[in-house]
Amino acid sequence: MSIKFRYRVNQWIRVAEVQLIDETGKPRGVVSTFDAMNMAREAGLDLVEVNPTARPPIAKIMDFGQFQYKQQKLERQARAKAKKTEIKGIRLSLNIGQHDLDVRKKQADKFLAGGNQVRLEIILRGREKAKGDFARGVLEKFIALFGDSVAVQVPFSRQGGRLSMQIGHK
Repeated sequence: MSIKFRYRVNQWIRVAEVQLIDETGKPRGVVSTFDAMNMAREAGLDLVEVNPTARPPIAKIMDFGQFQYKQQKLERQARAKAKKTEIKGIRLSLNIGQHDLDVRKKQADKFLAGGNQVRLEIILRGREKAKGDFARGVLEKFIALFGDSVAVQVPFSRQGGRLSMQIGHK
């Protein structure tokens, strides 16, 4: 739908001369816009300004409706092939043991191998809220288990009793 605004077509081309490419793809040289529109009309096609920044602008004789359809089809295919990264969450606790850290590291490895990012989270309750620095140390210790294979995507943040950090592959 946004293609209509990217290209000037037929009477919307407001320059005196254009560098013309005919319907077969052969360059015709610099032609007046009026003559180029007449040539396009005789061929039953549209005159489309494909490069407005060139001097003189480059215009091509083509079927604009077919061109729009092909462009939209390419955009749809690109969107379908694009990998949508998800954010998976892993919750740690303040008093987590080494074995539990290893188990959660394995799970994080699976998430990262799938091309996802991982949000690490610690929720502090009651008196634990006073130990924010200790909780930050737990998060950094967990990230240190990965070595250099991960990078911090979203740095450490604290919102009340919730501390979080987001990691992903380098």
